[in-house]
Amino acid sequence: MRLAQILFSQGFGTRRVCAGMVEQGLVRVAGAVVDDPSADFDTAGLEFEVEGRPWPYHEHALVRLHKPAGFECSQKPRHHPSVMSLLPAPLRTRGVQPIGRLDEDTTGLLLLTDDGRLIHRLSSPKFHVPKVYEAPVRPPLHEGQLQRLRDGVVLEDDPAPVRAVAAEAVGSHHLRLTLTEGRYHQVKRMAAAVGNRVDALHRSAYGRLAIPDGLAPGHWCWLDRDVEIG
Repeated sequence: MRLAQILFSQGFGTRRVCAGMVEQGLVRVAGAVVDDPSADFDTAGLEFEVEGRPWPYHEHALVRLHKPAGFECSQKPRHHPSVMSLLPAPLRTRGVQPIGRLDEDTTGLLLLTDDGRLIHRLSSPKFHVPKVYEAPVRPPLHEGQLQRLRDGVVLEDDPAPVRAVAAEAVGSHHLRLTLTEGRYHQVKRMAAAVGNRVDALHRSAYGRLAIPDGLAPGHWCWLDRDVEIG
């Protein structure tokens, strides 16, 4: 693939802008400046630099974000900044979207991609991808509440019981809940249904994925497409 087309596919601007970046000597491949926009490269395993920033080629972008509180999972936020503002411009340009959503005040693991098929597959209830949530609660938890969460509780807007795949107490005031659905304020409402209250909410895992050690709130990292998520 031609170098200017590679930059365009990765979200670095229009075709004209990408060609201009190459001609200005702003792009390096294997440490060497390449100033010919039509220079051809094999994209398999390709890494390059744009204005000194390393960038691996990805046919489809897939990233993990450690979402902090105070950000909305929306392209058009209403009251708080969008999680998109935490990502570099090329990822925003190529149209990555969250796979599912976290409330503005919820922290933790958020996956984003520009692969529409992957978004559909992982968001579909048919695939039952488990998500693990950590919640400080009050008053203290007891086994009866945990069992009710596993057996199923009825929420106000739906007569069908909603069940947790797993519910455990990590200390007297810490609920760990595993869900395969994603209803509105589901964890908070389920806790309320058994007489408890969630003071904060953090998603610690999505399928087999967790937040990598050292990935601070507000930061992101690439995710290998070969990794098994669900």
